[in-house]
Amino acid sequence: MVQSIGGIAKYSATDLDRFAQELNQDGICVIPGVFEQKLIDEWAQAFEKLFHERQNQPGGLAPREVSRYYLTLPWIYPFANEFVFANPVIMGILERVFFQEYVMVQMGVDVPFQGSDYQETHRDFRPLFSDRIVTPLYALAVNFPLVEVTAENGPFQMARGTHVIPREEGLEKVASGEIPMESFYMQPGDVMVRSPLALHRGSPNRTNHPRPMVVMGYAMHWLHTPKVDLTLPQDYYQSLPEKLKQMLRCQLVESLPKNKVETYVNFKY
Repeated sequence: MVQSIGGIAKYSATDLDRFAQELNQDGICVIPGVFEQKLIDEWAQAFEKLFHERQNQPGGLAPREVSRYYLTLPWIYPFANEFVFANPVIMGILERVFFQEYVMVQMGVDVPFQGSDYQETHRDFRPLFSDRIVTPLYALAVNFPLVEVTAENGPFQMARGTHVIPREEGLEKVASGEIPMESFYMQPGDVMVRSPLALHRGSPNRTNHPRPMVVMGYAMHWLHTPKVDLTLPQDYYQSLPEKLKQMLRCQLVESLPKNKVETYVNFKY
């Protein structure tokens, strides 16, 4: 049973079981009201400032086709927040799907602007083996928007169930309309957990306001993830509980570099 306390939804073990089942079956689940509006507002204000700084740095943004960008978030306030990256609702779902040790490997933002178009339909990961071999979910993307996601500002679109069929078969079924490309509309505070193997795309932002979507990446501990990275200040990392230290696959530095060059450029398969 879902309860709301202080504007944050509270979910039971039965609710988490249901979300995990949806995720395994459809390749996606949406959990309403995980974060309160105050937290989202803090992230949105900090992100706006960060984006303008990165715009003026060579390599500070990774292009995601026309008028669409990706940038890595720095592990500083407000982004370095245990309640977000180790949120008990999110962790409860991941534990039900992975069933083994997993690590966090990514924290960034995808943001389309006015002038963006439909992305090419793609996957974020290659399959472990042939895509005719169905494997359990071994990597997951956790998304939450910093603004309301509407039909006009570039909703994420995905074809349910395409994480368990070969890529070419999935593309054919999407093209024929047999499997619809569904838009996911979200309120600030909602969280989406999805398989990066499911076929998906970004859609056009037709407004004059950006639509930032945070992405946190998690994977089973044995998966090699060279295209994304986490860099944490040593002091912050040492302040974390041991369990969270083990969950973060990261590089440690005395202080974060002032300029960040994005290397996650090739993002689709």
